[in-house]
Amino acid sequence: MLGGGGREHALAWKLAQSPSLTQLFAAPGNPGIAEDAELVALDIGDHGAVAHFCATNGIDLVVVGPEAPLVDGLADSLRAKGFAVFGPSQTAAQLEGSKGFTKDLCERAGIPTGAYVRTTSLQEADRALHRFSAPYVLKADGLAAGKGVVIAEAIEQAEIALADMFGGQFGEAGAEVVIEEYLEGEEASFFALTDGETILPFGTAQDHKRVGEGDVGPNTGGMGAYSPAPVLTEALQARVIEEIIKPTVETMRAEGMPYSGVLYAGLMLTADGPKLIEYNCRFGDPECQVLMMRFQGDLAALMLACAKGELAGIDAAFAEDTALTVVMAAKGYPGTPEKGGAIDLGAAEAEGAKVFHAGTAVRDGALVANGGRVLNVTAIGANVTEAQAAAYGAVDAVRFESGFCRRDIGWREVERESS
Repeated sequence: MLGGGGREHALAWKLAQSPSLTQLFAAPGNPGIAEDAELVALDIGDHGAVAHFCATNGIDLVVVGPEAPLVDGLADSLRAKGFAVFGPSQTAAQLEGSKGFTKDLCERAGIPTGAYVRTTSLQEADRALHRFSAPYVLKADGLAAGKGVVIAEAIEQAEIALADMFGGQFGEAGAEVVIEEYLEGEEASFFALTDGETILPFGTAQDHKRVGEGDVGPNTGGMGAYSPAPVLTEALQARVIEEIIKPTVETMRAEGMPYSGVLYAGLMLTADGPKLIEYNCRFGDPECQVLMMRFQGDLAALMLACAKGELAGIDAAFAEDTALTVVMAAKGYPGTPEKGGAIDLGAAEAEGAKVFHAGTAVRDGALVANGGRVLNVTAIGANVTEAQAAAYGAVDAVRFESGFCRRDIGWREVERESS
């Protein structure tokens, strides 16, 4: 397994429980992943080094956790050497690697989404901005670690944000900017596995992107999540598959870039039905953590079947309980986080909770913060209210003085459950 964040810890933890698994390696991994896999010092950006390791160690399946190696074509390089890979090709990974690519595909395939304009210069963007009304949705076209989206309430704020984007705020990711129609509604996430033909639903979730309680402040990679998302009813999920997922998979296959792996659809549940906000070509982070807490089955066998094009006839079972995760981040995040803060997990896992490591390291024998999002404290309950209480009980058992978290993860659903 490739990657070293909270998502990858959740995958390693579940893969380690797979009856079909014989040995699990992780590169580069993290201190939490080290409990479930043998860590390997590999540069996952070096395709040749990864392929050499796989050949030397007789690897049957490579699971690519993060999006960047997929957009970089790592899956293609490994498949060319004969290895089974869970994750899409470089051309298929454009669904996440380019917001404009996905919008164009939606237009060709008739997939419901917001109106948009692709712009390649500040002058072009400023002109296009006046075709929309507030609030203004601005997205760096390329990968920006989940932070390349700005929602501006006024046109003056939008103009400043565009200047920042084209001025290099998000590096190469901001060389093109997509301006989108603001969609009203509630956000939710739908996951499916596909081998390019068969589509296997793989759960729902809702996350909290803003850094502040009440969903205010700058966007982050995600401050918490829960699964399932009750707002995505069975009827809505059927519409998502029929109107969004199925035409995506069929169009990608018809256009010579079949999609294989997990397809993560970020949705807006509007008055007119579900509309696609964006696609991710990997499991969400921290959505993966709550999905893995609920998944019941042999994950290694399922991923191998997906990689081999053998998903037909396979089902995915999930516990009916709700899983909720709270992100503990280092102070300063999503700006410059404070690294090196001491962490003591104490009895956080005593009551059945699970702490996934997202940005940790071991220094002089002690666990310390080594990133922006540091821990994902995850728990199970009969509903969101119970899962929330269990997760925050575990959070309170963690000693992390230079960290912080939101105290309201799941608040919308908790309010609905109490009414």
